[in-house]
Amino acid sequence: MKTFAISDLHLPLGADKPMDIFGGWNDYVNRLHDNWQKKVSPEDTVLIPGDISWALKLEDTYKDFEFIHKLNGTKVFLKGNHDLWWSTRSKVEKFWSDNGFDDMHLIQNDHYKLGNKGICGTRGWINDDSEPADAKVIAREALRLDMSVKSAVDAGLEPVVFLHYPPVYGNSCNYDMLDVLHRYNVKYCFYGHLHGKTHAFAINGTRDGITYQLVSADFLQFDPMDITKIVQNDNS
Repeated sequence: MKTFAISDLHLPLGADKPMDIFGGWNDYVNRLHDNWQKKVSPEDTVLIPGDISWALKLEDTYKDFEFIHKLNGTKVFLKGNHDLWWSTRSKVEKFWSDNGFDDMHLIQNDHYKLGNKGICGTRGWINDDSEPADAKVIAREALRLDMSVKSAVDAGLEPVVFLHYPPVYGNSCNYDMLDVLHRYNVKYCFYGHLHGKTHAFAINGTRDGITYQLVSADFLQFDPMDITKIVQNDNS
């Protein structure tokens, strides 16, 4: 069994908002499908940290999640800034259950167990707390990240963190989020959100003991990244 990561699918099947108008996104739904099915098996797990569907309402995500459901593997989601359809956990999970999407899980103030690892995370926010409204959101997201990572540590698992927003970007840092990562001695942090020219400022590598990796779909050329060596199962 292998583990993969890819974020920012931005699926437009339930909303008229294709990404093909942006550079590098031509025919991206078909490219994602073909790349995914070539390398992901039904026994594998794919971690998707946010910006899943352009739909505004949960009921309008049906075609997008139907598309994802037909792809191989178990899918684990975190919320992104464009996932406006994401309501309460109970409503999302009921929607999936009612439609037979039985291969989907979400992380929200908790973790997902993969072998001896606990997959943790939250949406995050911009790396600027100068505005009171942003400072409030950052504090709330840091609390959610703390709850998620603590749940894994309390379960005896090594935390691996997934965020939607990058906690480090160029020379800017989200110190509230970084405080949580360092306090729990997190070694790996995957993130998305960045597209196009912003890829140039992404941190891909180790900084202050944490290895960061951008997994936005366009950065990966719509080809899920194999992270099995990092997120290994007990028997791998």
